[in-house]
Order: sequence, then C-alpha cells, then structure tokens
Amino acid sequence: MPADHYKEFALRTLRLAACALMFAGGQSAWAAGQTASDPGLAPTVAADLALEADVMELSHKLRCLVCQNQSIAESNAPLAVDLRDQVREQLAAGNSKQDVIDYVVARYGDFVLYQPPFRASTAVLWVGPALLLFGGAGWLAWRLRRRQEEVAADHGLSAAERERARALLAGADEAAPKSESPESRS
Repeated sequence: MPADHYKEFALRTLRLAACALMFAGGQSAWAAGQTASDPGLAPTVAADLALEADVMELSHKLRCLVCQNQSIAESNAPLAVDLRDQVREQLAAGNSKQDVIDYVVARYGDFVLYQPPFRASTAVLWVGPALLLFGGAGWLAWRLRRRQEEVAADHGLSAAERERARALLAGADEAAPKSESPESRS
C-alpha cells in the first residue's frame, strides 16, 4: 500500500512540474512578442517598420470599443486586435491614413475617434462640459444670492425678543419661565 502512495505522489509531482514548464514556456513566448519599449502596448506584427509606425500612430487615435478608456494600441481585447489588423491591412494595401480613418468611422461611427469632429451629432461632446460648468456655477451663484436675501429678510429679533434675550443673559429670574427646580422634585 505505501508504494502506491509514493507512485501517486511522484505522478502528481511530475504533472505539476510539466504544467509549470508549459506555463513558463508560454509566458516567455508571449514576452518575446511584446515590444521592449512599452509593455503596455500591443506587440508589433509587421516586418516593415514604417508600416508598423503608421499602424501604431493610427491605433493611438482610435478608441477601443470594448475598453472605451484605451486606444486600440493599448488594448489587447479581441476587437482591438481585429481593428489593428484591419488598419495594418488597409495601410499595406496602399490606402492613406485618412482613408483608413474614414473606413473605421464609417463602420463604427465617430465614437471610435478620440477627437471626434465638431458636428451636430457630436456637439454635446464638445459643448456639454462647458454648459455643465457654467450652468453649475450660475446655479451656485443664484442660490448663494438667494440665501443672502433670505438671511437679510429675516433681519433678526423683535424688540420684545431682544429684551427677553438680554434678561436671560443677565440672569434675571423674571425673564426665565417658571418651572420646578430639580432640587424641589426630590
């Protein structure tokens, strides 16, 4: 019986070692494909360095539709990889950078651009933040002015209330309401 346990332990150890080697080999192959300059960017694919520079330039101008906070150059989402491949194919086919951008915009809309053009459909993107800022500042100024007017309208105490407050502050017994003292309760 103990010999079976040793064999089972040895087999498990060999399987674990094989899995670790496969994982390490996969990681080194993945790391070899990454660019040495910036590990956050997608690996280069094209052998032509000028083509790859154009692909990366355009990739930084296009938003990843999955991540939406990264360019397709920074994202490794499958859609971003597909878009980079499409950009690479179009540039390799001889299309200009503007033609490639026009193609991607026609397919995915202005949202795919980090700097969409000023049009009626994108006016909210350009004017919206300024409207919110000025609207919020205007509302705050109106509210503060109105609060100031409310405080000024409620200009204080009447003459009788002032006299009663003076008497209370002076410690006069006749100004205080008549109540039972704590000593008399016991």
